[in-house]
Amino acid sequence: MDSGEKNRSGETGQGGATPRGEVDWYGLSKRLHRQYGGKLETIPKIPIRRLKDFAIWYTPGVAEPSRVISRDPDQSFELTSRWNTIAVVSDGTRVLGLGNVGPEAAYPVMEGKAVIFKYLGGVDAVPLVHRARDIVDFLRLLKTIEPSFGGINLEDIESPKCFALLDEAQRQLEIPVWHDDQQGTAAATLAGMINAFKLVGKDMRESRIVLFGAGAANIALYRLLRAWGVRPENIAVLDSRGVLHPDRSDVDRLMISNPWKYRIAVETRGAGLRPGDGLERALEGADALIAASRPGPGVVKKEWVARMARDAIVFAEANPVPEIWPWEAREAGARIVATGRSDLPNQVNNSLIFPAVFRGVLDVRSRKVTDEMTIAAAVEVARYAEERGLREDYIIPSMEEWDLYPRVAAAVAVKAVEQGVARRTTTYEEELERARRIISLAREKHGLLWERGLVPPPEEDYE
Repeated sequence: MDSGEKNRSGETGQGGATPRGEVDWYGLSKRLHRQYGGKLETIPKIPIRRLKDFAIWYTPGVAEPSRVISRDPDQSFELTSRWNTIAVVSDGTRVLGLGNVGPEAAYPVMEGKAVIFKYLGGVDAVPLVHRARDIVDFLRLLKTIEPSFGGINLEDIESPKCFALLDEAQRQLEIPVWHDDQQGTAAATLAGMINAFKLVGKDMRESRIVLFGAGAANIALYRLLRAWGVRPENIAVLDSRGVLHPDRSDVDRLMISNPWKYRIAVETRGAGLRPGDGLERALEGADALIAASRPGPGVVKKEWVARMARDAIVFAEANPVPEIWPWEAREAGARIVATGRSDLPNQVNNSLIFPAVFRGVLDVRSRKVTDEMTIAAAVEVARYAEERGLREDYIIPSMEEWDLYPRVAAAVAVKAVEQGVARRTTTYEEELERARRIISLAREKHGLLWERGLVPPPEEDYE
C-alpha cells in the first residue's frame, strides 16, 4: 500500500498531518531537541596542535590579514570564513504552519535550515532571529551585519513586508539576499511545472495557469512565470477575496497596501475572469493549478478540478496537509499531481534549491541573486529529473539525490558570472567539481563524527 492510500484510510493526528501508525514527529522532535540542546555548534577548521599556533590564528599574526582587508574589504571573502558563511534571518512573524510565533520560537526552525544548508550545500549558516519587525529597522539590521556574511537567507517573514524587504535589501546590500519562502519555493515549483507540462505535451507559455494564494511563494512564482515567457493574461492569481482584477472593489487600496498584488491585477487584467470570481470559476478549462494557500483537505474541491482542461496539472503545496489529497485530484481527472509532503510522490521542496543556490553564489562571491539565476536553478533541477526519466509520479528529484546539488550550484554560478554580478569567474565544470568537493567534505565530516560517537545516538530509535 502506498503512502497516499495509507493517508486516505488512516486517522490523522495533529492538524490531520500524522496518519495512523506513523511516528509522532512532534513529540519526538521536542524530546530530541531537549536531549541535544539544539542542533548546531562551532568547531574550528584550522590545525591547533600547540599554544604557538595561536600566534598565527590570533595575535600577533592575525594583524596582517586585518591590514590587508582594511585596504581592500573584498579580501574578507578570501582571508576569512565570510566567503562560506551566511545568516538565516527571521523576525518570526510567519513561521510555516505556525504563524506569528515570535523570534525565540522561530529559532529552532532557523537552526534546522542551517543544518540543511551545511549537509546539502556545504554552507555554514548562522541562525539570527530578532525583534526588528519594522521594515526600516529590519533593513538597518541587515545592512549592519553585512560585513560578517557572504549572503543572507531571509526566512518566515510576514507578507507583504517580505516583498519590500527583499527588494530593498537586494538593492542596498552588496551580498546576495534571498527569501526562501519566495524564491526557493517558486523555483522548485517552476522546476516541477517545466517537467509536468512536458509530460502532458502542452506548452506552458501558451497554457492557462491558476495561482491560488497570493502570498510569498505564488507572487514570486508569478514573476518567474512572466520571465519564463508565460503571458500575463494566461495567469489568474487569486487571494482570499477572489481573482486579482483591476476592477476589484479594493484595487485602489491594494495600490498602497500591497503594490505587488496591484501590479498583478493590472498586468493580468483578471485573466479573463470577472471581479469577484473565485477558484471554482477560475478552474474551468485551466491547464494547471498551483495552490499555495492554506492547509486542507477540502480547500480545493474535487468537482472544481473535474472542470479543468484535459490532462490537468495540480500542485497542492500547503503543509502539513495539501489543499486537496492527491488521490482526490486524480479521481477528478488531474494527470499530474504534486504536493509539499515528503511522504507523497512529487514533493515540491525548496530544499532542492536553496543549498545549491547559495553554494553557487558563495563560490563566485556574487553580489546578487537575480531572477535569471533563480530560473537557471529551476531549469537544472528539471533537467536532472528529465535525464533520469520522467513519470507521472516523478517530475522533480528528491533530497536524497545528492549529485543534483553541485549541478545546480554550477548553473547558478555560471549565470552570476554571465550577468556580471560575480567577483570571481568560473566555468560550469570548475564549479561542478568545486561544489562536489565542498559538499562531499561536509557530509564526510559529519559521518566521521557520527561513526566515532562524537555525535551521541538519539535516546529514542525512530527508524
